[in-house]
Amino acid sequence: MAIRPLHDRVLVRRTEEERVTASGIIIPDSANAEKPNTGEIIAAGNGRITDTGNVRAMDVKIGDQVLFGQYSGQPVKVDGEDLIMMKEEDILAVVE
Repeated sequence: MAIRPLHDRVLVRRTEEERVTASGIIIPDSANAEKPNTGEIIAAGNGRITDTGNVRAMDVKIGDQVLFGQYSGQPVKVDGEDLIMMKEEDILAVVE
């Protein structure tokens, strides 16, 4: 199923955290109570419509690694995969 977010929304796939430390210790799932707050943009809308009716282009693009707030966005399931739909303003930074 192909999804194209509308206006200034983006679809984000959370990135998985490392399960093994640098010294080789395996971290169990129960140790990570919080979900990671980084992800990759897999779909993006055209941009925000301003009060004058113009479209302001997005600052992010497909493939960008982003940092977002812990409780940002709305969880959605697409083709059995858990993703997050959020507004561009919920994104805190692009990780370069």
